[in-house]
Amino acid sequence: MTGLDPALASAYARCGRIAREHGKTYSMAARLLDREQRRHVHAVYAFCRVADDIVDEAGGRDVEETRAALADFGGRFRVDLAAGHSDHPVLAAVVHTASTLGIDPDCFSRFLRSMAMDLDTAKYATWDDLLDYMDGSAAVVGEMMLPVLRPTDAAALAPARDLGVAFQLTNFLRDVGEDLDRGRIYLPQEDLERFGADPQARTTSPEWRALMRFEIARNREIYASADRGIPMLPDRSARCVHTARVLYAEILERIEAADHDVFSVRARVPGRRKLAVAVRSLLRPAPGSPGDPTAAG
Repeated sequence: MTGLDPALASAYARCGRIAREHGKTYSMAARLLDREQRRHVHAVYAFCRVADDIVDEAGGRDVEETRAALADFGGRFRVDLAAGHSDHPVLAAVVHTASTLGIDPDCFSRFLRSMAMDLDTAKYATWDDLLDYMDGSAAVVGEMMLPVLRPTDAAALAPARDLGVAFQLTNFLRDVGEDLDRGRIYLPQEDLERFGADPQARTTSPEWRALMRFEIARNREIYASADRGIPMLPDRSARCVHTARVLYAEILERIEAADHDVFSVRARVPGRRKLAVAVRSLLRPAPGSPGDPTAAG
């Protein structure tokens, strides 16, 4: 990468590989950004992915060993960030991105706090309880991405947080079965009780469908709130965010098309569809611009 020393360029390249392997939708959307923005997106994504994998891919470690590994990763990041450099194969890029863009270190701490919650918390009683978790696991990611996207208005903060929450709630709805395998339920217990739905049964009962319709409607309201921020972004950033937003929201349509079965079928947006949406975003007026006939939708 031009202007970077070989070790730092290698760290960014590694982050790019992590993003392309595990975050295909984000990676597709990030292609619409310039090279510098793209590498910063990859660095933030890789930080989140590595921390998440410490918790979710623990292998034979017990909970306390996993907790210690996560704490070591966070501690290494904080020390390296204070020093302004790192020789860690991923954190070298993350530290450079955080320092270059002035990302608030508290954002990373809040993210790690939510990852640690996964070691102790298997379910959430209320929507507000789940939102507290998502503040660190999702909304804060929107905050970290804002300096990359270079908004023209400080009011873009709240929509960016909303978009992070909307993306993660979509993941929660799609991945109910996988999360059950890890012993977790990311749907409010109050909602399950209200509809009489039992995810442990892993069946698409009338009660389960009613629950999913409610959660999908909630998810779409959050996407609509997030859309307010797209016109506050420069053209490249607006195209990137709009592409990711469209593709992620389509997962909800695919859940509906599968009759809300998220146990035996994983809702996916095909690669060719992702490419088509990205190309269309390049060819049309930037979302939210005066020439865009559909605005953010």
